[in-house]
Amino acid sequence: MESCPSVKNILLLDSEGLRVAVKYYTDDWPTNSSKEAFEKSVFTKTQKTNARTESEITMFENNIIIYKFAQDLHFFVTGGDEENELIISTVLQGFFDAVGLLLRGNVDKKEALENLDLILLCLDEIVDGGIILETDASVIAGKVASHSVDSGAPLSEQTISQALATAREHLTRSLLK
Repeated sequence: MESCPSVKNILLLDSEGLRVAVKYYTDDWPTNSSKEAFEKSVFTKTQKTNARTESEITMFENNIIIYKFAQDLHFFVTGGDEENELIISTVLQGFFDAVGLLLRGNVDKKEALENLDLILLCLDEIVDGGIILETDASVIAGKVASHSVDSGAPLSEQTISQALATAREHLTRSLLK
């Protein structure tokens, strides 16, 4: 019996190979120094490629790594060598597109760091414990936006999706009373 498709980690690095947001789902890299060494090795191996328009794939240390670059950010998804490359690629594309939606198309390091909470929520919506939960960018961004709603903010300062989520929350509260 085959297991569910899974990923080992999702990395978002800057143009110098430093962490912006990372999430590991296996114990293949038990220490923080081994994780950083892996990230540096992956970055060094892929930095000379041109993965700006389409995702690229590489094998590294018996892992499949799918990656894509946007301005000064480098997106990576790692799976085991037995995983399906198309599924890992779909995870990467979902993450990449969801981040683009959440950052309103301004995908760069500064904007990513200012919205790091949204990116980390995005990672949690995509994968849990290595198991892939969602790959549709609009669904991921919608869930993340609904989690990050500040229901105390005036409606004029909320986006439409945030306003709808707030209205839904108020309606649910009033029905449960």
